[in-house]
Amino acid sequence: MRVMAQLAMVMNLDKCIGCHTCSVTCKQTWTNRAGVEYAWFNNVETRPGQGYPRRYEDQDRWRGGWQVDAKGRLRLRAGGRLRKLLGIFANPLMPAIQDYYEPWTYDYENLTRAPLSDDVPVARPRSLISGEPTAIRWSANWDDDLGGDPSPDPVLQKVGDQVKLAFEQAFMFYLPRICEHCLNPACVASCPSGALYKREEDGIVLVDQDRCRGWRMCVTGCPYKKVYFNHRTGKAEKCTFCYPRVEVGLPTVCSETCVGRLRYLGVMLYDADRVGEVAAVADDKELYEAQLSVFVDPDDPAVAASGLPADWIEAARRSPVRELIVRHRVALPLHPEYRTLPMVWYVPPLSPVVDALAGTGHDGEDAGNLFAAIDALRIPVAYLAELFTAGDPAPVSAALRRLAGMRSHMRAVNLGEEPPETGMRPDDVHDMYRLLALAHYDERYVIPSAYGGAPGAVEEIGCSLDYDGGPGADGPFGEGSGRPVPVSIESFHGLKQRQTAEESTHERVNLLNWDGRGKPAGLFPPKKGEEDA
Repeated sequence: MRVMAQLAMVMNLDKCIGCHTCSVTCKQTWTNRAGVEYAWFNNVETRPGQGYPRRYEDQDRWRGGWQVDAKGRLRLRAGGRLRKLLGIFANPLMPAIQDYYEPWTYDYENLTRAPLSDDVPVARPRSLISGEPTAIRWSANWDDDLGGDPSPDPVLQKVGDQVKLAFEQAFMFYLPRICEHCLNPACVASCPSGALYKREEDGIVLVDQDRCRGWRMCVTGCPYKKVYFNHRTGKAEKCTFCYPRVEVGLPTVCSETCVGRLRYLGVMLYDADRVGEVAAVADDKELYEAQLSVFVDPDDPAVAASGLPADWIEAARRSPVRELIVRHRVALPLHPEYRTLPMVWYVPPLSPVVDALAGTGHDGEDAGNLFAAIDALRIPVAYLAELFTAGDPAPVSAALRRLAGMRSHMRAVNLGEEPPETGMRPDDVHDMYRLLALAHYDERYVIPSAYGGAPGAVEEIGCSLDYDGGPGADGPFGEGSGRPVPVSIESFHGLKQRQTAEESTHERVNLLNWDGRGKPAGLFPPKKGEEDA
């Protein structure tokens, strides 16, 4: 057994309100610059819907991820080395810019420089790639809130007639997506130059900008289409799991700014020697249980002898991600049939069933009614199963029953009634309720600091996106915002101290009431003599 650690994320879809705050803050942090205007390391999709890029889940067309051949061996769906060599200069198995969208801006200068006339000047859209006038036909959230016409959804096409498409019975929910930072990443295996790699210490998948040659095989290999090509630098880019933040124990930007507080971060321990065996399981529907079997109990004696730091093992014991995935079994992986063993998991949505039951005149919170309605949800179990368990409805139904049981149990407790029989121990119900509904900041994010612990103890060569034109380019706003210095772990230690301190380390100064004479109070730290005075 070779025990390794992996930083993982769980998202509770019942809490996502589709506000896109996570997308905007991620965009401002990582891709607010030329060349990657179309790239969204974090995006929020409306389901049913086409997704982003358009119909990325159609692997019959894009051939991402892995498959098992006739001999039971794991192979990339896009082909091996010979296939890559034949298509190295023309790769049709990759979304075009139209499948993402052609980024644009508006010709604002025309509003201020247009000559005086009887017509009102307009700011026409212009392509940020060619600079020519363009027509806006698609974008990253074009399907936002559109649940009434789900026909282009490739997942829904697998479900068929099990879903009623009448408008009054339409359903929708939000699905936030980032890079899955898989245990068996197809993007890493697809890269001819070895630029993509999985960090040994925490499992984060990154791109070495120096080694990247822009072949774009990683874009083809990733079934989630979360690797992007920077058309200005000719390099691949992807979600970094905000590694400079997590190395000092801070959550990712998308987690930190999430309005619904639906994200959980923690450490999962797994047996690296079994990854290939688990990913090669013959039946797609067995992949969920197989991936659960690869995770290692932090209290296993083999873990103590593995050489992992003690604080990482302790973090794995307190991990909220492990609680939701292994103990309560309410979190499920996204498209396990791609065989990449994804490490961003989801708690399936349950909310619509309560309103649906109340509309029929029944008590929507009663345990008996909830359990009976699981198979008749407005968000069909069959659709959720195609998303999270390769079409097997049993794990989805079991997770929804646990969530419904928790809801009914806590309702009875709050009303002073006898809790109904839910099939779960009361202590487990209360622990799950606290984690999903009441958990504090340090309970939702259990992130050990980087190996070594002390500031500067980790050898830091700079951010993987720090290069000419990257986030370190000059300028205070827009595509060139950022500082022209490599990101340093020391600066993120200071950020953590400011964000986690009980009291503010500095006072805000109101310059509106300053008369312009002398120094405004509080703007500069007091000198030694002034402190005593």
